[in-house]
Formats: sequence, structure tokens, C-alpha cells
Amino acid sequence: MLNRVIARLDIKSDNVVRGIHMEGLRKVGKPEQMSANYYSHGIDEIIYIDLVASLYGRNHLLSLIEKTSANVFIPLCIGGGISSPKDVENILRAGADKIAINTAAVKNPLLIKEISYNFGSQCVVSQIEAKKNTSGSWDVLTENARQTTSKDVIDWAKECCDLGAGELLVISVDMDGTRRGFDLELTNTISS
Repeated sequence: MLNRVIARLDIKSDNVVRGIHMEGLRKVGKPEQMSANYYSHGIDEIIYIDLVASLYGRNHLLSLIEKTSANVFIPLCIGGGISSPKDVENILRAGADKIAINTAAVKNPLLIKEISYNFGSQCVVSQIEAKKNTSGSWDVLTENARQTTSKDVIDWAKECCDLGAGELLVISVDMDGTRRGFDLELTNTISS
């Protein structure tokens, strides 16, 4: 099995930020510099996620995409604030290869199907923010883990794939930023 190394850079304003459990965000660098550094060290793909885009109803990463794609020649995935095929078109024209969609897809699941139909399933990454609940299963969250939904992660992952998502980007809110590694229980449950 071929392993790929993918860097997920969480963006707020013009900075890469990190937090713990997707809260308490602190600046850790500039996206252009970090992307160039990852690229020079052989990273396979870069994901930019605008953490507050859905919350504020915007996507302002187009100039960052243009700068990055001019200097970094690996797949670039963009997420945050994407709510229409026109948003996807603008992001792809700026130089990205694929998009990650969460909040808008939860609100309108057929958006995954529409984007997949118009741009191909290889372009659609369904981002799933997951948090374990008291019953031992996982809930889907949106808006950078600020909003709980009534969706079960396993059911939602299946639905996203059925609607045409080519990849899943599963983020464990419980493990995010803790430096305890991946949530293997969550990953194994979804993949099985």
C-alpha cells in the first residue's frame, strides 16, 4: 500500500492557526511559507481549510490559492465557505485541484452530487468533523465544530460517498491538536 503524506493547514485571516479540540486558536505561521517548506520536503498534498469562512459566509482564499499554486506543484485542496458550484469553479480556476465541503453539504447534501456531476468526484472531498457522544457513536459537527447536527458520522460518510464524494477528510474533534495521534477507532469504524 502506498502511503501519502498530506498537510492540513487551518487558516484564519492570513495565518495558519492551531488549537486544541478546534478551540483556542493560536497563530503558528504564514500559509505561503509553510506550504513552500512542506513542498521542499516532499509532501504529497496540501489542504487549506478556512476555519471561519462558513461562520462568516465567505471564502477569501483565492489570492492565497493563486500564490501557492504558482510555487507549489502538488495537489491543493481548499475548504471553508464553499456553498455553490460557482465557488468551486472560482477555486479551481485560481489553481486548486479539489475542494473540501462540510457545512454547506450538511445543510444541502445534494450539493455534493451537483459538484461531483459538474467537476468529477475526484474534485469533491467531504470534510466530516466528528465528535464522540455519550452513547459511543460519533456526531457530525459543522462550522468548525461549533454546531452539532442530528447526523451520525457513519451514516453521513456513507451518504457522502453515495452522493459522489471522491474522498473523505475526517477530523476527530476529540483528538484535534492534542498530539495523541489519529483517532484510529473512528477511522477504522468508518473504513470498515
